[in-house]
Amino acid sequence: MSTHFDIVIAGGGMVGASLALQLDTRLPVDTTILLVEGIEFPRPAVNRAPDYHPSFDARSTALSYSSQLIYEGMGLWEGVSEWLCPIESIHVSSRGRFGSSLMRAQDYAWPALGYVVENAWLGQSLIQGLYRSDRIEMMSPAKVTDVAVGQAGVKLGLEGGVGQLTTTLLLVADGANSALRAQLGVSVREKHYDQHALVANVTSAKPHQGCAFERFTDEGPLALLPLLPTDSDEHRSALVWTLPPSRALQLVDCSKQVFLHELQARFGYRLGRLLQVGARQQYPLALLRSYEQVRQGVVVMGNAAHALHPVAGQGFNLALRDVAELGRVLAEGIANGCSLGDLSTLQRYQCRQRADQDRAIQFSDVVPSLFMQRDLVLGMGRDLALAGLDILPGVKREFVRRAAGLAQRGHTGG
Repeated sequence: MSTHFDIVIAGGGMVGASLALQLDTRLPVDTTILLVEGIEFPRPAVNRAPDYHPSFDARSTALSYSSQLIYEGMGLWEGVSEWLCPIESIHVSSRGRFGSSLMRAQDYAWPALGYVVENAWLGQSLIQGLYRSDRIEMMSPAKVTDVAVGQAGVKLGLEGGVGQLTTTLLLVADGANSALRAQLGVSVREKHYDQHALVANVTSAKPHQGCAFERFTDEGPLALLPLLPTDSDEHRSALVWTLPPSRALQLVDCSKQVFLHELQARFGYRLGRLLQVGARQQYPLALLRSYEQVRQGVVVMGNAAHALHPVAGQGFNLALRDVAELGRVLAEGIANGCSLGDLSTLQRYQCRQRADQDRAIQFSDVVPSLFMQRDLVLGMGRDLALAGLDILPGVKREFVRRAAGLAQRGHTGG
């Protein structure tokens, strides 16, 4: 293996793999790309459930329309689409209040408002794309542990002192607790919500009919996202339930009967009786944003750059828009004779994405706290705002465009 690569991506999760494939599509054919991942990539499965890989965990992801356009531009959408459940409508409500709104894809002549895919299936499609690539090299299991940035490029040390690499551009995509970000001395702004997200798959008596439910409660938002059926479970949904930490721990450990009773009481009977729940996981929630995302020869990406509250599923879709824009900017820089690590080129990327990031971060931060307010006047205004979406088509259309990731500069895909 070569000891120098034009681009090294540290972290091979969903963002890192998508980033490698986007650059493979965008950049000249002689650009060398190395993807370094700490856990060995499994060989992609064919027509069966993929082997478990922690980078593509048991959760599900809601892909927005903007993400569809990006994956189409990368030539991946056809492979991913087999495992997608379309979101044909979104029902937003507030428990114990009168305000609610229904958003439907057909009102905008869209095939869907978005799609839900289980991370394991999305991960399999990404891994298949990596193995098909002629120029993306993969090093796994391996980890970048030492970084030295200089005028001549970036020197990288690998775990265990097994070797060194150099690169023109290092892309840091090793997650919210990024060790490389810390080693580079990039500080972060962090806001702890004192809430945990509880995730699980549930089955219901009634079909979801492609409807995603976002229900706000006094404990936090609760989302049920439609999933494809399996041989054993016909009506499946992915649950993301935001709760106080002690309550989340209690509901992870309680019996299935108690859990379903508590969830039913919070969600209601729009899907009929809730019948089964799969494995439950919980994790703490925080808003994180790097003070710096670019330096000479370095870009911080994905959750290492910004980790969001899961409300409305903004986080991964924002990361994909970052991926698409970085690919576009790097291609422009190369066409203009600039080095891949050129600081002014990387700053151009950050400048272009700043407004999109600000909108997504502000939305994911403000909405949960707004719906948890107990103030009577605020509650009345909030309910009127929800109800008003159905009687103000222009406002509702802009709200849907933002949720779909189309409210930025007008191009997201190829």
